[in-house]
Amino acid sequence: MLIALIVGFSLMGSVGAILLAAFLLLFPEKVRQLFIPSLISYASGTLLGAAFLGLIPSAIEQISPSSALTTVLVGMVIFFILEKFILWHHCHEVSCEARQAMGPLLLIGDALHNFVDGVIIAATFVISVPMGIGTALAVTAHEVPQEVGDFAILLDSGYSKKRAFIYNLLSSLSTLPGAILAYVYLKDLHSVIPYVMALSAASFIYIATVDLIPRLHRQTTLWDSVRQLVLMLAGIGTIAIFHLSW
Repeated sequence: MLIALIVGFSLMGSVGAILLAAFLLLFPEKVRQLFIPSLISYASGTLLGAAFLGLIPSAIEQISPSSALTTVLVGMVIFFILEKFILWHHCHEVSCEARQAMGPLLLIGDALHNFVDGVIIAATFVISVPMGIGTALAVTAHEVPQEVGDFAILLDSGYSKKRAFIYNLLSSLSTLPGAILAYVYLKDLHSVIPYVMALSAASFIYIATVDLIPRLHRQTTLWDSVRQLVLMLAGIGTIAIFHLSW
């Protein structure tokens, strides 16, 4: 039963995100410009909620607070280094210089990222089902706007719509081996799980604070700010509900 949940929610966070992103691309540019900032606001909330309400507290229950927080800090430094090498770059801009004309590298980086997402989802499901669901939701929420950006970059790099969709879909499937391998091996390595969760929290915090929230600050009107805050709180609230209702 647990492996079925892990596989199902891993597919939701990978293939589901691809399908939603492809669906959004069917809308005119003006409509997408309304949807994407809202998705990013909500995704920021789900990522921060999953990190601070689920992953970090659960890690602290199993290892000392200093060990858990040190792992989070080390993880954020690691993700900074990886992003510098364009292996974990969540760019949401069509004109992102690091990804222009880098279709193959973009796909490889996404495949690596999706593999790690699978590990994160499986590790949290091993601890508890509600935490796994909340984590999968956070992964899906931030993957959708990222994949919209990836599609745009691949199209701008000369890929056809069909080719961009198929390649993005294939790269997203790396979530499954990540989830299955984590399920098989982490069950026998209980001492490793809290560190995996702390690293997962670091990745969520890094994505939210470095990649997503800075973009929200580009919209400075009162209405935009209120909408962003409400959607961010909605994302946090969604994660909180999963933890309170189970």
